[in-house]
Amino acid sequence: MRILVIEDEAKVASFIRRGLEAEGYRVDIAPDGEVGLTQAFDHEYDLVILDGMLPKRDGLSVLQEMRRHKLRVPVLMLTARDTVADKVAGLDRGADDYLTKPFAFEELLARIRALLRRGSPLSPASLSVADLKLDLISHAVSRAGTRIELTAKEFALLEFFLRQPGRVLSRAIIAQHVWGVDFDTFTNVIDVYVNYLRKKIDAGFPTKLIHTVRGVGYVIKEPEE
Repeated sequence: MRILVIEDEAKVASFIRRGLEAEGYRVDIAPDGEVGLTQAFDHEYDLVILDGMLPKRDGLSVLQEMRRHKLRVPVLMLTARDTVADKVAGLDRGADDYLTKPFAFEELLARIRALLRRGSPLSPASLSVADLKLDLISHAVSRAGTRIELTAKEFALLEFFLRQPGRVLSRAIIAQHVWGVDFDTFTNVIDVYVNYLRKKIDAGFPTKLIHTVRGVGYVIKEPEE
């Protein structure tokens, strides 16, 4: 799942990003309200974490503009403004939840999970191909009822495959979307991680789901009849 963090304090933004990426989320950072609003409109996010006090455009203004244009993505306000009036203002303008600074990261994670459980038409609770299932909320992965343990990066890679079943994905596209970097032709990191996945979700099962398209990339797809 992809989360946008609109936060001008670099240390706070970095702390949130590291924590969420360790949990398997993909995180984008916007350092001010104007950039954040542009990113929210230009990309499809599962959740937005929005600071209240931002340069160029404050959080309430960003939130109001998002809702005015019918952007339904869940928004968690994360701000030092802790009065009842501040909370009411944020919720009345369309925030789905409100957490004040300083905060415990465990509570932030719990609130994120709660918001994502509510779901949206654009954000399914789970993804699957054949007998392989990935739960986007609990991060549980199973095949034919057998639980499979994945690292955060393996989970992110499998999620990217499952969001586009049947589509051949080049290494460059995988690098950009899963690692957030341009593809370096001198590394084999992607091939290594695909092999990790294969050992966990294909090994021991009669039908293989991850396939190599020579000279192009990889694809996950339903077994052919």
